[in-house]
Amino acid sequence: MDPKLPSIHFVIPCAGVGSRSGRQLPKQYADLAGRPMIAHTLKVLLEVKSIQSICLVVSPSDVYIGDILQNHVKDTDGKISVIFKGGNTRAQSVLAGLEHLQIMGAAKEDWALVHDAARCLITDELINDLISSCFKDSVGGLLALPVADTLKQEAGGRVKNTIPRENKWLAQTPQMFRLEMLVKALSSSLSISSESITDESSAIESLGLQPLLIKGRSTNLKITYPEDFEMAEAILKLRS
Repeated sequence: MDPKLPSIHFVIPCAGVGSRSGRQLPKQYADLAGRPMIAHTLKVLLEVKSIQSICLVVSPSDVYIGDILQNHVKDTDGKISVIFKGGNTRAQSVLAGLEHLQIMGAAKEDWALVHDAARCLITDELINDLISSCFKDSVGGLLALPVADTLKQEAGGRVKNTIPRENKWLAQTPQMFRLEMLVKALSSSLSISSESITDESSAIESLGLQPLLIKGRSTNLKITYPEDFEMAEAILKLRS
């Protein structure tokens, strides 16, 4: 990459416990098609040549990541760094990762892409599509999918009303924003309420900005429930 152009960095919040996954380990470390889930994610990121660094933000008490990186990940260029500063919320962990990038010398105009550790079906094609679509944009953007199903609002276990699905999208990751801008957005939002920040885009939106929507794929799903593991395993085996 041209040294005059902004660099591209990844931050992966990896401190969650995955309580809904039905696994004993945190879900990002659970076995999937013979490898820990996070290893599948990292394998794809390391194949994207334009990425300069990858910051994993894990829990201060994490005892798994060292073994996983040593035995399941081939980081020949030394792109991966691990910081044990994961917070109680996703936003806190992401902010810790961004601040680490700043300490390591990342420029304010560099791009920070935040990705869910549990979206292990991401592809290099989707990442490159996001980067090429957002690289010259003043705000940045995110992968997302237009809503295909009918939306229902619930009250007491029953349908309260039907919500029009037109112009509604399901947010995915990665989400790509300028480093300084994202630090400002997350810091400002966290000073008010951490519960309102469901993703990086929502923090950017709180600044009055409008991120780009880049069409993702339904296979870029977030592994959350036990049945998601079965689907992900089938897709990974098909790809291999």
